[in-house]
Amino acid sequence: MEIESVKCECCGLKEDCTQEYIRDVKAKFDSKWLCGLCSEAVRDEVNRAKRPFAMEEAVKAHMSFCGKIKSNPAVRVADGMRQMLRRRSTDLSSSSSKYSGRSNTTSQVTDSSTFPLHP
Repeated sequence: MEIESVKCECCGLKEDCTQEYIRDVKAKFDSKWLCGLCSEAVRDEVNRAKRPFAMEEAVKAHMSFCGKIKSNPAVRVADGMRQMLRRRSTDLSSSSSKYSGRSNTTSQVTDSSTFPLHP
């Protein structure tokens, strides 16, 4: 099973997926790869339209919407935070593999010391 990094053609989110999954998604969305969130938004648009909305129209409408959102400074800040948290999560998971089973215990102690469970 070969994994490939693919970028959502609406929002730009990158995900690692199997080639089979990528083909399946593209087959559903006018030969475009959409992340899970964008694909749900497009399906919702098709289902709730007052008149029957073709998949191609829904994909184009959502791509247009995402293009407008990307230019919003607040969205860029949120995207930066998302990337930072993702990197932090990756760093933590790679360091936890060094300590095998201890990472969960350390994480729980840190969490409970930062946010006490009892008032």
